This record gives sequence, C-alpha cells and structure tokens, in this order.
Amino acid sequence: MLQTIRKFVIDNYLFGEEGTLKDEDSFMETGIIDSTGILELVRFLESTYTIKVTDEELIPDNLDSVSKIVSFILSKQSASRQTDQKRSTRLSEETRA
Repeated sequence: MLQTIRKFVIDNYLFGEEGTLKDEDSFMETGIIDSTGILELVRFLESTYTIKVTDEELIPDNLDSVSKIVSFILSKQSASRQTDQKRSTRLSEETRA
C-alpha cells in the first residue's frame, strides 16, 4: 500500500522525480500537492482502496503525507471490517430467532 501511494504521488505530483521525498514529508508544507491535487488524490484512494472519504475526513491529519494516508486507509478498512462483522453477527442472530 505504501509503495502504491508513494508511486502515485511521485508520478502525478513530482513528475516521476522521486528526489528526497520521505514518507513523513508534509505535502502542503513542501508544496507537493495543493488543494486541487488533494481532490485528485482522494479520487485515486477511493477507487484503489474501495473507501469513501467524507468531507469531514479531508484534513491534514489524514492526507498530508504518504505515511498519514497509509494510516488513514488502514483505519478506514479496519472500521469497515468491524461494521461488516457486526452486520453479519446481527443477521446471523436474526436468522436464528
């Protein structure tokens, strides 16, 4: 996942020039991605990882570096799995009743 996101950032915002990009580098502070670029990045993340990024989640804590994006996606996927498990358990209990 980290390499996929890193490659997307390098290919789309650094024009294939990896340079000294570190996974913790702030996209906003370094000027790598602007607000328009964030929207393109979000579309990529949603289609690649089958997640939905809400307006409330469009914050630097989630999307301002490669490492923050990885943590954000893992968190979203974990929450989705927990929701699916609860739904499955509830359906199973309803079927038995």
